[in-house]
Amino acid sequence: MSCASRFVMLFVLIFVFLAGIAQGMSEAESEAAFRQLASLVGEWNGSYEGAGISASYTLTADGSALMEEFRPASKPVMVTMFSVDGDHLVATHYCSAGNQPQMRTKTIADAKANVLAFSLVRITGMKSPGDWHNTGLEIHLEDNDHLTQIWSWKYQGKAGTTVFHFARKKT
Repeated sequence: MSCASRFVMLFVLIFVFLAGIAQGMSEAESEAAFRQLASLVGEWNGSYEGAGISASYTLTADGSALMEEFRPASKPVMVTMFSVDGDHLVATHYCSAGNQPQMRTKTIADAKANVLAFSLVRITGMKSPGDWHNTGLEIHLEDNDHLTQIWSWKYQGKAGTTVFHFARKKT
């Protein structure tokens, strides 16, 4: 093997090794971000436009998924499942509108950030493109006892946001 071939092979091996380290660091960040999200486990109360709402968070699947049950007053319960997928977090929302937006964060670079932003990847269960559907979710972890969710949505070509504020239920 020539000197140039050895140099190229060494360069490729170093690149692959460093890329693997970087991927491992990103995965460690996403795991840490998930642990931070899992700190929501418990019961939460809030309100939206004068109506009471509640949410509960439960770890399931041997701690690999966080389930949120969102209970608007006098309306059907909705569920959102959160988990780690490589270097980012994913969320699937099972909406009372009958569709299932699947969202993900960008690569998690800072697990200590107090905002997790999920963007729409794909959606299932829609009957027409104009159906109501969520297109994103921001979770603001204000402190151990306060949480804000900002849901973005589309309906018949119009876009908007809905903001929910929650406080941890005292036991």
